[in-house]
Amino acid sequence: MSEVGDGSTETLPAGIPSHRYTAALAGRIERAWQDRWEREGTFHASNPTGPLSDGFDKVAGRPRRYVLDMFPYPSGAGLHVGHPLGYIGTDVYARYLRMSGANVLHTMGFDAFGLPAEQYAVETGQHPRDTTEANLRTYRRQLRRLGLGHDLRRSIVTTDVDFYHWTQWIFLRIFDAWYDAAASKARPVAELWADLDARVREPDQGTNPYGRPWPELSTVERRHVVDAHRLAYRSDAVVNWCPGLGTVLANEEVTPDGRSERGNFPVYRRPLTQWMLRITAFADRLIDDLDSVDWPESVAQMQRNWIGRSSGARVRFGSPAGDIEVFTTRPDTLFGATYLVLAPEHPLVDEVTADRWPDDVRPEWTGGAPTPGKAVTEYRKAASGRSDLERQTEGRDKTGVFTGSTALNPVNGEQVPIFVADYVLMGYGSGAIMAVPAHDQRDLEFAQKFHLPVVKVIEPPAEWTERHRIGPQTPPAEWPEAYTGDGILVASANADVSLNGLGKEEAGTRITAWLQVQGRGEPAITYKLRDWLFSRQRYWGEPFPIVYDEHGLPVPLPDSMLPVELPEMTDFSPRTYDGPDAADSEPEPPLSRLPDWVEVELDLGDGLKKYHRETNTMPQWAGSCWYEIRYLDPTNHDRFVDPEVERYWMGPTADNPTGGVDLYVGGVEHAVLHLLYARFWQKVLYDLGHVSASEPFARLFNQGYIQAAAYADERGFYVPAAQVTEVDGSFTYEGRPVTREFGKMGKSLKNSVAPDEMYAEYGADTLRLYEMFTGPLEQSRPWDNKAVIGVYRLLQRVWRNVVDEETGSPRVSSDAADEETRRQLHRTIAAVREGMEALRFNTAIARITELNNHLTARWGAAGGAPREVVEPLLLMLAPLAPHVAEELWSRLGHARSLAWETFPIADPTLLTTETVEIAVQVNGKVRATTVLPADADKASTEALVLADAQVIRMLADADVQRVIVVPGRLVNIVTG
Repeated sequence: MSEVGDGSTETLPAGIPSHRYTAALAGRIERAWQDRWEREGTFHASNPTGPLSDGFDKVAGRPRRYVLDMFPYPSGAGLHVGHPLGYIGTDVYARYLRMSGANVLHTMGFDAFGLPAEQYAVETGQHPRDTTEANLRTYRRQLRRLGLGHDLRRSIVTTDVDFYHWTQWIFLRIFDAWYDAAASKARPVAELWADLDARVREPDQGTNPYGRPWPELSTVERRHVVDAHRLAYRSDAVVNWCPGLGTVLANEEVTPDGRSERGNFPVYRRPLTQWMLRITAFADRLIDDLDSVDWPESVAQMQRNWIGRSSGARVRFGSPAGDIEVFTTRPDTLFGATYLVLAPEHPLVDEVTADRWPDDVRPEWTGGAPTPGKAVTEYRKAASGRSDLERQTEGRDKTGVFTGSTALNPVNGEQVPIFVADYVLMGYGSGAIMAVPAHDQRDLEFAQKFHLPVVKVIEPPAEWTERHRIGPQTPPAEWPEAYTGDGILVASANADVSLNGLGKEEAGTRITAWLQVQGRGEPAITYKLRDWLFSRQRYWGEPFPIVYDEHGLPVPLPDSMLPVELPEMTDFSPRTYDGPDAADSEPEPPLSRLPDWVEVELDLGDGLKKYHRETNTMPQWAGSCWYEIRYLDPTNHDRFVDPEVERYWMGPTADNPTGGVDLYVGGVEHAVLHLLYARFWQKVLYDLGHVSASEPFARLFNQGYIQAAAYADERGFYVPAAQVTEVDGSFTYEGRPVTREFGKMGKSLKNSVAPDEMYAEYGADTLRLYEMFTGPLEQSRPWDNKAVIGVYRLLQRVWRNVVDEETGSPRVSSDAADEETRRQLHRTIAAVREGMEALRFNTAIARITELNNHLTARWGAAGGAPREVVEPLLLMLAPLAPHVAEELWSRLGHARSLAWETFPIADPTLLTTETVEIAVQVNGKVRATTVLPADADKASTEALVLADAQVIRMLADADVQRVIVVPGRLVNIVTG
């Protein structure tokens, strides 16, 4: 039955039994079972229909479960032992679910497009496809060796043409959709055209720049109006332009000091025409629907904060350039607004900037420039080199320049100066703020630096002024910090409306209503979330399925022309720039250097015409937005997924009302972007009727990290941890002293440990068991090579309880287990099941260890442990250490893989303890223990204890004055 035969081919040291469980034997067992699992399709999950439906009749009555990891990016370094922590966890859980009666889909693919592969290719001259495929081979080998129970028929790679064909198809569905705010859903653009033609709908605000009714617009003008509604659209967006990389970066790819995360190049903020996805249309649903999924609250809150929904008011201040609209969450403080600030990127900056300085301008307002125009131009250029994060850093020195113009505060008629300052971002609200320095800390810091008026409109409580050691008459410009709390409004009245004496909510409502009557404002909700920048000036990404006509309008390719394959290139690096003029450079995507590919003649329904292709590519996020759907039906060449298959695996159920993946495991570093983008795509597809699940991931679980010692030399540079020597608590590298610290295992700290080392030294089952045993899955934990030996020895003890190390024969008996052993078995089953369900695999391993230790103590020296206990032990061990469990199971005479055996179920009648050990005290000090029936009442407990021979001897002739009984716990005998 054994997959490695009965004999041993290993030469062991003298005195070591020939059939002992060793790393070499573990390796042979593991490879043999991995081969068998692959050969027999052990982990194939059957679909209800289609090419992967073989065997569905056998599992049709089982509940379905979809367990998934966030798929990895295949780097050149391969895996280290920190990577598989989550992969092992999901594998343990998936195996447990399968043994508990579920049809389980568990697979893994690879996110292989992106900047790292392209930059490595540029550095080495190798094509990114070649390096990616080499990396994939390494990853697949390492993951297979770990024994993960994946259905590899379903594995996908985002760079595969068959996969990005459907990524392009989904992009076209997004392009051909718009968001109907009244219906709160995405709808096909064809329906928008029909509504506009029928005059049952007018273009949304801001989408018709021509100012004429729809019937009077030309065909091209109508296209512009409709394109302004699309969920995928082109816009002159302010972006993070990185000349050193030759591409635009997302905010998340820029460091706080305004440099690229990869390569450390300067990044500049500047407007460029880019593809955008209108994720902001879904902002409310993306927030509200978090309440319907089972996610860590910390992750849900990160998404809420990222979306940043705020309620307040839009207020319009009159200026020489027309109205400047600001959004404020505190309209109640309008009477305290003493200046306006525009973001450097605000479109009205040029228009409000005066030709010359006013005669009474303060010198610190001018930035030392001779004119407002010169001051603003130089300031905007400097601000373009700062990231949004840097600009928002608390406590950072405030900078800015005066535009030379003022605006009219609508509530008090005062002219307030207009500044340009980088602490205001174009990406939030309107890109303009009304500054109320008495009640906003950043505004106060700016006002104090530039000597601007500070007007108190909220009376701080006495305890606030006392805490800051100021009096009620202290001018607010001298306050040590702004008062940002609630309070009673003061100095807030005009001839028509008074807020004095009101609280925040009532004052805000009253002034907003007044503004609305005056035509100077209205209630509003705004969001920090910006539309998703979806263009990259790179080669190694999905081509857009878009061409441009003679009017420069984007034209979607028909589905029949998909996929648009990435053309072969030898010069696949984008053009990069350096030097003083780099900030003013323009992107030149690599694909633009292929004129034969870019310029095409196509018949798109109105005859053969010339078009030119989009030369940007999609960002790396594109494939990861929907890969969980493609796993369901990866061989389908006609659709991105069969609807019946999607409903089966991801459709809503009674215990999963939104639908989606039943368990999704990955690092918390993806809490916002990947998860937010994937939710957005899912909702578009759901609204358009392409999927039945409204959320992609019903339950989210964040695994911790594995940390390891890292070592830095005197320069602060990290050195290879594996080459550091320890002597008497001191550490050296190549003879030089280094300092030790602990951090997340990885390439940057040079503290990686390859799983291959663990496979060779202990076997994959030991690595799996060690990573699951070192703590709860969601917690980070240290890596300790020396501690691995503990779980290795546990597997050796399990092996000895089943196999005779001298002969290799099974040593279990058919004898019935005694009552104590049987009860311990069923308590273990209950505890292990509880640990598996809660993903507390460390507690499950601890209970398995206790049971195995009991068997060792009871039957280790002679005879064999009862089969009725050993077999359930192996079944409980199987999800955690599947190879050795399979091997031992087969040696007990079972022909079928235990992957589909039934996980043990505890007998509830054996979970109660019939006896209990209680403490016996004499005058409050424990003198003895005794075992009593667990259900003994107070009287019985006292009688049994006093009748115990040990207690009788202990009391001798003592005078028992009182007996205090706590049933099931203790008896305290008080003597005189």
